[in-house]
Amino acid sequence: MGLKNALAVALLTVGSAAWADDVDAKLDAVATIHGDAGAWAVAGYRMGESAMKTLNLKRGSFALKVDHQSPREVRYACIADGAQAATGASLGRLQLTYTEAKVDQLATVYTNKETGKSVKLRPTAAFMKKFMEVPRERARAAGREAMTLPDAEVFEAAP
Repeated sequence: MGLKNALAVALLTVGSAAWADDVDAKLDAVATIHGDAGAWAVAGYRMGESAMKTLNLKRGSFALKVDHQSPREVRYACIADGAQAATGASLGRLQLTYTEAKVDQLATVYTNKETGKSVKLRPTAAFMKKFMEVPRERARAAGREAMTLPDAEVFEAAP
């Protein structure tokens, strides 16, 4: 292998290691809030990250309000913990609320209180089908998979 190819392989390896470290850091952030980094909490994290970019807010901003709307079932409620991990919004800061809703109304609404702009996101039907019955012992592996899927396979805008 020539020097040029060796250099390219080294750069790809370093880039891959950084990407893997970033995924692990995000999974750890979800686990810190939620206790584990399962797919549903990771979906909440991914939606929260996306909403923060769209709303032009930084993690921990007091301008953020998050309302998670879901059935009172663990898998759906996990999304709220993921949103908290990504955004820094919390119940104690009076920024994170839970509204009971039917599964067909499942969504999380992120609002920039300063601008009034909102983003309403929900897991895709394909995501829900794929991760509906993941055994607890596979939670981290499923979370890793959910963290690496394209956004469009994890969440979408809700009506």
